[in-house]
Amino acid sequence: MPYAPSHRAFYDADSHIMELPDFLKRYADPGLRDEIPEVSYSASIVTDEEVAVIMDQGGHHSPEHVAAQIALGDALIEKSKEIQALGAFESSDRTKAMDLLGFKKQLVFATHSLRMPFSPSTKLESRLRYGATRAHNRHMADFCASDDRLMGVGVVPLDDPELAIAELDFILAKGLEAVWIPHRPCGDRSPGHVDLDPFWAKLAESGLPFVLHVGGAPLQLAKAWMNNGRPPTKDWLGGGENLRTKDVALLHEGPEQFLTMMVLDGVLHRHPGLRGAAVELGAGWVPEMIRRLDWVVKHWSRNDANLQGLSRIPSEQITQQLAFTPFVFEEVGNFIDQSNPDLYLFSSDYPHIEGGRNPIGRFEAALEGRSETVKEKFYAENFLRIFPKARVHGRVEAVA
Repeated sequence: MPYAPSHRAFYDADSHIMELPDFLKRYADPGLRDEIPEVSYSASIVTDEEVAVIMDQGGHHSPEHVAAQIALGDALIEKSKEIQALGAFESSDRTKAMDLLGFKKQLVFATHSLRMPFSPSTKLESRLRYGATRAHNRHMADFCASDDRLMGVGVVPLDDPELAIAELDFILAKGLEAVWIPHRPCGDRSPGHVDLDPFWAKLAESGLPFVLHVGGAPLQLAKAWMNNGRPPTKDWLGGGENLRTKDVALLHEGPEQFLTMMVLDGVLHRHPGLRGAAVELGAGWVPEMIRRLDWVVKHWSRNDANLQGLSRIPSEQITQQLAFTPFVFEEVGNFIDQSNPDLYLFSSDYPHIEGGRNPIGRFEAALEGRSETVKEKFYAENFLRIFPKARVHGRVEAVA
């Protein structure tokens, strides 16, 4: 039996490819390949030795390894993790993993290949930034092409509005099903800048949602915040390159700033068909953000002409157009009680270890006492509102 129970449909708003070193180079334009970096696992739980073994096997897991992973059955999500996971980098194996997971659809994000496309450096040449972006999008489309349960997430940095629109056109042509935007200033612009309005208009018209995701902005705080005269704090993996205590405590600031600009600059208001989601960025900050934006608009619109044309208050815009994935350890039931049940999405984070060994079980515990209607929204209907192309014949797939 699959991991996901058969009594309801489960739509997974977060999963990942574990890219091999040549992930970008292999799909880059020939004239750029020498300048596009290999994917590095130096700041990861994955070891160089693990990657080397896979590359020595021609970029594949051994047949014996694949068979052992399949034999895990419904325990796959508990024990199949990171680069050793079934379907971590081979699409045919990902199909086998989806059979065992039992999810109706699954968004697929990159993991380590976006350092160049999403770099905040203003000195990075556009041809390299967008060349690496194109390579990523080609590879992601190829990975997800053979299984319609896999919803590939393309990437578009917004630093150059014209190149961003050109890349969006490419993503639409390749059939990718969401656009990951880095949640940082768009070069020297707000995401609500008039130069970017054609991008948001095209995205809204296409029905393709945008997504924010952890890794879409620098993970770590400025060094000065960590300087407390004490020994350095290790990250959650025991090293020093990933999220540390202070980093994760303030992880919400970047996406909250970005989405606040989308509201206050009127992007969601001007484009009511635009949909978006914040993924693997937590959700405990969402109820207070909504309350804050409502009172900011109520009181500051007296003097801010940019706010006076809003016909929907921020809480209405956000509820109608956005959604958020809680971490598996967060109490999503409480967030629903503080806001509303239309805002939150189920996610597994497969095959990352951060997703836990039993995400459905953890979320079920957090939703204890809530109605079946609330649970149905969390596991399926909210996803289908943000990602309507995941619907089959205009309805949720029938559950066996």
